[in-house]
Amino acid sequence: MRLLRVFMLLAPSLALPVAAQDVGLKSLQTGDDSRGWEAVGRLNLGDQGFCTGALIADDLVLTAAHCLFDKTSGARIDPATIQFLAGWRNGRAAAYRGVKKALAHPEYVYGGQESIDRVPFDMALLQLDQPIRLPSIKPFATDNRPGNGDEVGVVSYAQDRSEAPSLQQVCHVLGRQSDMLVLSCDVDFGSSGAPVFSMRDGVTRIVSVVSAKAEVEGRKVALGTPVADHLALLRVKIAEGGSPLRPGNVRVLSGGGGGKFVTP
Repeated sequence: MRLLRVFMLLAPSLALPVAAQDVGLKSLQTGDDSRGWEAVGRLNLGDQGFCTGALIADDLVLTAAHCLFDKTSGARIDPATIQFLAGWRNGRAAAYRGVKKALAHPEYVYGGQESIDRVPFDMALLQLDQPIRLPSIKPFATDNRPGNGDEVGVVSYAQDRSEAPSLQQVCHVLGRQSDMLVLSCDVDFGSSGAPVFSMRDGVTRIVSVVSAKAEVEGRKVALGTPVADHLALLRVKIAEGGSPLRPGNVRVLSGGGGGKFVTP
């Protein structure tokens, strides 16, 4: 998977607090481990690598918008080449589906100098070519954005754990900046689009998707796009037939200072 690296200064208003205790990643290697998480899957992006996605209806998958673009040219990836592997684990998936529509947020423009400016809109909705209606795969509900200090969790695939998902049961919201969430969650390349969960009233709900990993003041963090800000619009647009993705010019920048932002 090709990577876009951007160096830039963080706004001085973002001072990260000392995080509460997080838990480490747990690889979901067995059926028992994976139970309840089967609606998280690996998104194979033709020959462009993979991202992570999650089912929020029997035919809709939530992921990051930047996953839908070629990392070199900035051109959109043909949705027909994308495959959703629900519950992918050790060479097998609980369900395999193609994609017939792929819709990025209308305000998301791939490319350009300031990657951080795209994080608040880095969300996409995919419509599968066939619904997934299996008792073992239950789509996730969604919820409003969490508050500072709230516990969240994440399930993701990544470059060194592409054959089974990993669960981080507890990480935390460290803050908000420019309509994005700064999280203590452990993510890596391939985690793009991974669902960030909250637990309320005993129900697991998606509150954000992973957009990027970052370093702030030498501390590794994840950047998330809040689901509640955009999901209603994406549902309407995809029901209307979608709208074209908006490619931009990809530039790789180098420089010093501040935080280092890297799109997974």
